[in-house]
Amino acid sequence: MTLAAVAEAATFVDLAGLLVAGEVDGMAVDYLSWGFYTPAVWRNTPHTHSFHEVCLAYAGSGTFTVEGTAHPVAAGELFVARPGEVHEIVSHPEAGLGIAFWGFALDTTALPEGPGWWDGLLRRERPLVSPRLGSLPAIVSALAAEAAAPRSGVDAQVTALGSALVIETARAFAAPEDLTVTLDPGARATSAVAAMRRYLADNLARPIRVEDVAAVAHLSDRHAARLFAQETGAPMIGELRRLRLAHAARLLLESERPVAQVARECGYPESRPFITAFRRRYGQPPGAFRSRGGTLHL
Repeated sequence: MTLAAVAEAATFVDLAGLLVAGEVDGMAVDYLSWGFYTPAVWRNTPHTHSFHEVCLAYAGSGTFTVEGTAHPVAAGELFVARPGEVHEIVSHPEAGLGIAFWGFALDTTALPEGPGWWDGLLRRERPLVSPRLGSLPAIVSALAAEAAAPRSGVDAQVTALGSALVIETARAFAAPEDLTVTLDPGARATSAVAAMRRYLADNLARPIRVEDVAAVAHLSDRHAARLFAQETGAPMIGELRRLRLAHAARLLLESERPVAQVARECGYPESRPFITAFRRRYGQPPGAFRSRGGTLHL
């Protein structure tokens, strides 16, 4: 998404009253202003706010003066006035300046421990002007689109986009050490195995190959099989068999489907292999299991 999309985002101002408050990383956020200036020659007088005011320049250039220090700004740059800072914006006398801007107050009473994206906003030594827009043009464009034509789900949509706006704004001014995170090395493996197990459960009636399951997690056949066994303690095919027979047991108890139909719905095209596997698992054939309500009499 480019600055051209921001230039088409004039309905950004219509977020007033639509996106008022939210929560980001456990911190409450109040959205206090939304604005959009087309490229023109303009200036505002020195002023201050009790909240963060952020401008994204999408066209032209100008000067951003904060506490008496002038900072040149141009299209493709983001600039911020932190709470209490006296600031002024003056556009270029010929080229003008086009901006989208937003203001928000972040409740830091629940500030997470350690460094984080929020340091880009809260630490005064962080820069006031940044060229690191990240996904901000796309977020601004998406918010403007929601404001232009609200549809069912708009509240949840703008709330999520508002959170992204705050985080991506802060990231633009943060130092690398503010944004460093340590991920759980096992989380990716756990997620991959969860995706594979879900694939097995969703396709019990279909022929399943290891390569089909591996593709869901974007892994090689060998890696997928090894990871699955490591995380679950069971081989993939063994887990598939367990899931199929458990599903068969439920169908036998909760429906009147013939045994042959239950077998097909659980991935056994022929009844004989199904009956053999079911007896081995539950100690009795499917018909007896159903008639006895799942109880095994010894």
